[in-house]
Amino acid sequence: MTLPSLPQSRFLSTAIPGPRSIALHAERVKQVTSGFGITLPVFIERAGGAILEDVDGNRIIDFASGIAVTSVGASNPRVQAQVEAQLERFSHTCFMVTEYDSFTAVCRWLNEHTPGDFEKRSALFSTGAEAVENAVKVARSATGRERVLVFDDAYHGRSLLTMAMTAKQNPYKLNFGPFPAEVIRAPFASPLRWPTGAENATAEALAAVEQILFDHGPETFAAMVVEPIQGEGGFIVPSPGFLPGLRELSTKYGIVLVLDEIQAGMGRTGALFASEHENIAGDITVTAKALAGGLPLSAITGRVELMNAVHAGGLGGTYAGNPLSCAAALGVFEAFEDGSLIENANRIESSARTILEPLKTSTAILADVRGRGAMLALEFADAGTLAPRADLAKKVAAEAHSQGLLVLVCGTFSNVVRLLPPLVIEETLLLDGLTVLRDAVLTVSLSEAHQPSSFSEAVAA
Repeated sequence: MTLPSLPQSRFLSTAIPGPRSIALHAERVKQVTSGFGITLPVFIERAGGAILEDVDGNRIIDFASGIAVTSVGASNPRVQAQVEAQLERFSHTCFMVTEYDSFTAVCRWLNEHTPGDFEKRSALFSTGAEAVENAVKVARSATGRERVLVFDDAYHGRSLLTMAMTAKQNPYKLNFGPFPAEVIRAPFASPLRWPTGAENATAEALAAVEQILFDHGPETFAAMVVEPIQGEGGFIVPSPGFLPGLRELSTKYGIVLVLDEIQAGMGRTGALFASEHENIAGDITVTAKALAGGLPLSAITGRVELMNAVHAGGLGGTYAGNPLSCAAALGVFEAFEDGSLIENANRIESSARTILEPLKTSTAILADVRGRGAMLALEFADAGTLAPRADLAKKVAAEAHSQGLLVLVCGTFSNVVRLLPPLVIEETLLLDGLTVLRDAVLTVSLSEAHQPSSFSEAVAA
């Protein structure tokens, strides 16, 4: 049965969450571990384009994309057609047991499109964390070294090794230690919060990185793993020159530079890969999330001499490069062929900055509007001190949710509202969502301005 197309407009038939979602959530509480969090307790009936329709008939604007996964929309016809055709043939054989060409085709596309003017090989897995771990395995196998350098505010996953590589304690690492050793952390050149000012961030951060390498012995580091734009850490775009500087240090000391493009890749930032903005290539590039349009697929793509350094049988996984996920990825690749999705990402940034950047001066709660393409963020902090205000980010998100706009909160201090709209979002719907978000910030700002600033004011009130 073919469902009618989902209207690309916001519509509220009930409060959010509505009665059916509330009932279903109550059942969830009875059946599902409380270890899973929830951003917005609504149950989705169907989704398409940039709209999520819940079981109560509310149409919610999607500025989350399943955490940067459904960049081509949650029911893209190209992805659907590829998956349907594959499902008619077979759903699984395990590529390590018997082969299928879609696995090779995905690897071929990644080898051709991932930055780097050198011969490449790829390997497919299921999750981003799994891919990051395999990138580390490859680097260790190729170099014979053990240590891994990561950065402040980094996020690389929820497995044991990637938790060690992730910076944020709560909720990702709390109560789950001890973690693997040989993971060393270095400062990230964050312009907003660099202690001596943004103008010094690149030089001082690179000097600190090199000093840390010397302190531990640069010859002991197998890999340097970095996000070209940090994701969960707060959508932090590093100071200009920082990533090229890391590229130079990696080359100088024979360290494998691993670029974690899991959230920033696949067109999200207005280039196919975020590292293209800095004109650098990783020795290994990690992709996942938007790679297969909602089906679980991840990949590592790297220099042939690195990727082939691993012994036969050393890489793999039962579901690694599942044929349905590979088919979905081929549909995603088709969607990128005409270049319109990259153009849309840049259009999204232009529209968002036009509406949201004036809030930095018209309110006293917004410290930064940043990002690239359709990977954008608002950071909330006290004016002057830049003390993080997680409470304000939470209030802004809650106000947006109540009006039918789904946004996510992130950041090391949980004080950042991030925007990840699908790259297929229509301009009218985008502007509606941005207006809802702008009004939510203004509402919270007005409320904050009316809060008593001292005990005496509170008593007088």
